[in-house]
Amino acid sequence: MALIRWQPFSEIDTLRRQMDHLFEEVANNGLAEAALWKPAVELKDAEDKLILRAQLPGITAQDVDISVTRDLVSISGEYHTENQDEEKGIYHSEFRYGQFKRVISLPVAVQNDKVTADFQDGVLTLHLPKVDEAVNRVVKVQIGER
Repeated sequence: MALIRWQPFSEIDTLRRQMDHLFEEVANNGLAEAALWKPAVELKDAEDKLILRAQLPGITAQDVDISVTRDLVSISGEYHTENQDEEKGIYHSEFRYGQFKRVISLPVAVQNDKVTADFQDGVLTLHLPKVDEAVNRVVKVQIGER
């Protein structure tokens, strides 16, 4: 009878490989990626307003819904599948289809009734004017004589 040296970490390594395999299967089926996809965003302070940009490649402005409160922006929409005739003969596709939603918390309150939006080349740009209390104003103070 041969002695086999016990290696405690080999069982952990086996478990890790099995978990990796499970996640690869889910990812290859597109379930994880579709469920987790959110558009990339960039939020910039421009003194009297915030500028929010979101990357939405391959989507039209008609397929985007934007809602703004004083402290939140919600961007949702849907990637539509292409014509069924074009899908014939496809062996592999990593394109995303279906609905998405992204909610962004704002660092300051905004005037949600004065928000403007532009959509060009797959980039959504929102101009969010700050409420007066949130604008950093400089006031000159006079020194009085005693």
